Amino acid sequence: MIRAIVTDIEGTTSSLSFVKDVLFPYAREHMAAFVTANADDPRVAALIDDVREEAGEALSQDAAIARLVEWIDQDKKITPLKALQGLLWEQGYRNRDFSGHVYPDAEQQLRAWHARGIHLYVYSSGSVHAQKLLFGHTEYGDLNGLFTGYFDTRIGAKADPESYRRIATEVELDADVILFLSDIEAELDAARTAGMQTLWLVREGEVAGAAGHRQVQDFSAIEI
Repeated sequence: MIRAIVTDIEGTTSSLSFVKDVLFPYAREHMAAFVTANADDPRVAALIDDVREEAGEALSQDAAIARLVEWIDQDKKITPLKALQGLLWEQGYRNRDFSGHVYPDAEQQLRAWHARGIHLYVYSSGSVHAQKLLFGHTEYGDLNGLFTGYFDTRIGAKADPESYRRIATEVELDADVILFLSDIEAELDAARTAGMQTLWLVREGEVAGAAGHRQVQDFSAIEI
């Protein structure tokens, strides 16, 4: 019996194009101005120090900004980058430059599962702050009340089975009663190695019966 569901965001609850065509370009365009304007904010200053540590260099502020933009272009899953992106996206949501994209089938099923008492969690490479912003500013309103908790790269890499073991420990459940949803096979492999049940979201293309994990087209096809 499934007692908890852990879901990815990009390509799973939400469109890949929203992240790649809206959020990432917004962060790239505004990163320099944001860091410069908020250099005295303790949160930003600490994250720039984390950038220096990650880079292994005593970077100037301008050089740190350039490195952040480079990481955005390379789609790096680096914690200080994700945290700064989250702060930037908060600005964008607040200014109503965009709203968080969630597929209609995901919104409906998340509400239904929540109503049944199934605990819902998010695990994404985007920061927890960014996750809450996306689900807090959707066309359906604020969906954060549906979720019991959130995980990002601070729990570990998404292709590392140990990350999923830590999640199971955090939510105080055996792994075999947790269902993990993602569109990335390596993540699903890691979750299954940790003992979780898995479902592969294939929102584009054909569902393959012989795939390494059971595939579904969207949330409406998931039976719990």
